[in-house]
Amino acid sequence: MIKIAKNQSLLCVTIRGFKSAVTKFANKNKIEFEWQTRFHDHIIRNQNEMNRIADYILNNPSTWDSDCFNEKYTL
Repeated sequence: MIKIAKNQSLLCVTIRGFKSAVTKFANKNKIEFEWQTRFHDHIIRNQNEMNRIADYILNNPSTWDSDCFNEKYTL
């Protein structure tokens, strides 16, 4: 767990830098863009998790209108 915790810090720095760079690029190029406000960070630990998450990413757009986390469409 200590090794994971140390790597997680580096991962957080990497993600923060990536998000900052993407935001700056979007602003500079007048691209309408914003990051999702609610998200769940998760370290993928094995191939089964990777497959499940990849499936979710591929199928999520087709179910987004009825997703309970889509605030635009919740009552």
